[in-house]
Parts: sequence; structure tokens; C-alpha cells
Amino acid sequence: MSAPPSLAAARRIVVKIGSALVVDPRSAAPREAWLASVAADAARLRHGGAEVVIVSSGAVALARHALGLTRRALRLEEKQAAAAVGQIRLAGAWQAALAGHGMTAAQVLLTLEDSEDRRRYLNARETLKTLLGLGCVPVINENDTVATAEIRFGDNDRLAARVAEMIEADALVLLSDIDGLYTADPRRDSAAAHLPVVERVTEEIMAMGGDPPPGYSSGGMRTKLIAARIATGAGCAMAIARGEVERPLSAMLDGGRCTWFLPAPEGRSARKSWIAGSLAPLGRLVVDDGAARALAEGRSLLPAGVREVEGRFDRGDPVSIRDGAGREVARGLSAYDSDAARRIAGRRSAEIEDILGWRGRDVIVHRDDLVVV
Repeated sequence: MSAPPSLAAARRIVVKIGSALVVDPRSAAPREAWLASVAADAARLRHGGAEVVIVSSGAVALARHALGLTRRALRLEEKQAAAAVGQIRLAGAWQAALAGHGMTAAQVLLTLEDSEDRRRYLNARETLKTLLGLGCVPVINENDTVATAEIRFGDNDRLAARVAEMIEADALVLLSDIDGLYTADPRRDSAAAHLPVVERVTEEIMAMGGDPPPGYSSGGMRTKLIAARIATGAGCAMAIARGEVERPLSAMLDGGRCTWFLPAPEGRSARKSWIAGSLAPLGRLVVDDGAARALAEGRSLLPAGVREVEGRFDRGDPVSIRDGAGREVARGLSAYDSDAARRIAGRRSAEIEDILGWRGRDVIVHRDDLVVV
């Protein structure tokens, strides 16, 4: 069996936390001491050089008591109203916890659709990467106030996996009420064996997922296994670990028991393969020799290196990048539509705002969205 990954070695980490961990079931208030302990863990990881993103449930649960919605299942519009009230409380709780350790919280509300629509995906990714670059800790939750189908079983597990995929995280940690995956439900089967490492999420592994637990939590082991498929398929390791303890991430760092799902060997290159071969280019960018050399060295395509823009395409669409002789040197996803690309072609990045009237990216194709062919 392969050795488990190390959380200490991860440079970008997504931590998903469910409602049952965030909300005290007796008072329906945030578990402030526990949140502070997670913030202390985030500070420890950041001190070690890692960037941390938190995906946190709890908005609806925090508002139910205040709104008198505790005695029955909520209708969709009541869930959305509760989310509107609870999001303020949830964000405030994380802001206070993180500020106690000198960190700035940033609230980001997403839906799964934001991670699946290409243009919205690019916008969300750039926002998250910018926040991380500014030293913030993004605290992400679903935009339940306007979502409809997104308020359903287990969404935040999958949302966390999509976020990990989006920002190219090294590790995703799902904090749970159990210390990992077992061959069967250990609460019902005393012979169930703990699995410290899962090399690949097969159908046999998926069959080990059980029913969702009672209480505030809306997920279950099966939704965590779905998240594992998404994350590991994108080249991100994932862990399921017990979250009820104080300092749960420190417990992992110090050798606490959990289950690690190994990233697929082809995962990190899968998106590049998709860009290179699965998308039909909708336009062409003709570049000079200097830009062609920079691309071969793994750098982004700057507008100054673009000589011609051919075809019509939108932001996020695939384009073919060719040298002066017409040879294709790369493919990528354009950061600008064709009209804007034509206007800034051959110009310095510092001129983009004056030319377009708004500040976009400094590159036409970022190296993360580019494959040299």
C-alpha cells in the first residue's frame, strides 16, 4: 500500500466543515471556542507556508432558532430566508475566529453552477487566487439565498471538491464525525476495518458509503466519496478526519488517524489534456518569436507578444496560438474576448486599463490555462 500524503507538505489546502461542527445544537449558536481552535490550526499551516481556504456550512442552522423554524422541515423559501439571516452570523463567527490569530477572513458565496460554467468558473478562480495572494482566508459557503437545486443532500462536500479543483489545491480535508472510511459502518458492524489509505475510488469503495447521519449535517459518507472522486481526479489528495476534537488539523499534523485518498497519477495533467485535445479552438492568436520562446519556457502569453487575433471568441474560450510561420505552438483558454484581445494585442499590460476602460488580467492566456503542443 502507498504511503499517505502529508498535510504538512501541502502548499494550498481546502478545509470543509459541516454544520454539526460549526453550530452548538443546544444553543443554536456558533461553537466559538472550536472555531478559534480551527483558526489556530490555519495559522499554524500558514506559518508553515501553506494557503488555507475554508468551506463552511452552518448558515441555515444558525438562523433556524432565531426565526422560530425549529419544529419541522423547512420549505425551500424558508431555507433561503434562513440562509440570508444565517450567512451574516456565520461570516461574523469566522471573522472573529480568524482575526484572533491575525488573519483576514473573506466571505465568498458560490453554487455548484459557478464551478461548472466556464466563465463563472474563471471569475471565481481569479477572485479566490487574488484573495490568497493578498493573504486572506476565503470562507466559502453555498449561495443558498438564491440557489434552488443547490440546496440538497451533500452539496458542500462536492462544492469543497470543486473549489479544490478550481484553485489547484494540494489537499482537501473533510472534517467529519468519524475518523475516516471503514469497510462498513463501524456503528453497526463491529468487524468494520479502518482504511488509512485509498489509492483509487472504485465502485467497491463507493459501495462502502452509508446513509447520512442525523442532526444538522446534510451529508454522509457517500457524498464524501463523491467529493473524493472529484478532488483526486483533479490531482488533489483528500482526507476524511474527525473534526469534533479541538485543533483537528493539528491532530492530523501530529499523526492522528484519518483516511487519505491519493490523487490520481494523471489528475494534474487531465485538465491540460482537455485543453490540448478535447476542445476545438474558436480563434487564433499569432505571436512573435519572443512570445513563442516564453511559452516554450512555461510562461504566460502577454498581450505585447500577440501580433494578430483571428476569429470570434469569448472570455474562457479555447484558442490556438501560432507563430509567424503558422505553426501551432500552444493552445489555451483566452482571458479576453476577441474584440478586447484585438484592442490590446501588441500593447504592454500596464496599458490594458487605459485601452479597455477596465482592469482585466495582465495576460491574454495564463500559463495555468495553456498547453504547449
